[in-house]
Amino acid sequence: MKEFKEKFDKTLVFGHNGMVGSAIVRRMASHGLPAPVTAGRKEVDCLEQAAVREYIAAVKPSSVIVAAAKVGGIEANRSHMAEFMYENIVLAANIIDASFRAGVKHLMFLGSSCIYPRMAEQPIREDALLSGLLEPSNEGYAIAKIAGLKMCQYYRRQYGVCYHSVMPTNLYGPGDNYHPQHSHVLPALIRRFEEAHNAKTHEVTLWGTGSALREFLHADDLADAVLFTMSLDNPPDWVNVGSGEEVSIKQLAEKVKSAVGADCEIKWDPTKPDGTPRKLLDCSLLRRFGWTPKIHLDEGIKRTIQDYRREGAAGIRRG
Repeated sequence: MKEFKEKFDKTLVFGHNGMVGSAIVRRMASHGLPAPVTAGRKEVDCLEQAAVREYIAAVKPSSVIVAAAKVGGIEANRSHMAEFMYENIVLAANIIDASFRAGVKHLMFLGSSCIYPRMAEQPIREDALLSGLLEPSNEGYAIAKIAGLKMCQYYRRQYGVCYHSVMPTNLYGPGDNYHPQHSHVLPALIRRFEEAHNAKTHEVTLWGTGSALREFLHADDLADAVLFTMSLDNPPDWVNVGSGEEVSIKQLAEKVKSAVGADCEIKWDPTKPDGTPRKLLDCSLLRRFGWTPKIHLDEGIKRTIQDYRREGAAGIRRG
């Protein structure tokens, strides 16, 4: 335990206000680790290279976790692809390079399963990277995440620093974004069915056909995986993190509808995109190291609905 704690002696977490970053901070506390230094937009503008270099040099962290990112659902990605690509590339490049210049030996970069080809063989292994075309609707974001992953790999190869990445599947949990146009599928469904339940609406129309298959992971499970992977003496350059279970969007909608308690009919709009037909990660590499998720999807949905309602009552909801 002492050796584990020493690896997190002075950790700098970028993006601590987001769903993933806040989960990492919570899990660090639950493990009894030293409180991390947190960096949000008020502390430093990650799109300004000089500001990032100055900030990291002043903090002098022993390790850095890059959980900051510009994120969104299908509509946000496809309608703002330039911003998603630019901001995520610049953010990653600034933090990774500034960390190296400041003498940081250990950095964890959080990527996304969208880095893999649209028609990759399922379940998707880590070596599927760059083996085919990306999903067009979020190509800009995916390319930015690939750039960050590759920067970590190349800095590690060239300079001997332990810069590595995790590639999580679709995430959900406390602090998610519930914006009606820019959120991901699970928080979007929670909002739609909660609004239908409160308004006693008898019909809800959802995008696509509902046939696409997805895998979901609670943010707290990802946070555990991040800390676990960082604790390894020689972690892989990048590793998949997922639940190993997949569900159709149609099945997911029924689960959320039932958990919310909404009494309405679901209709589907096939003129809207489904996105990638199927996306299931092969997480056998991380499993071999000894990590497994703990929060089942049904339980996670219930917890997230409770968090959504608490956030709404407190007036702190995002989106």
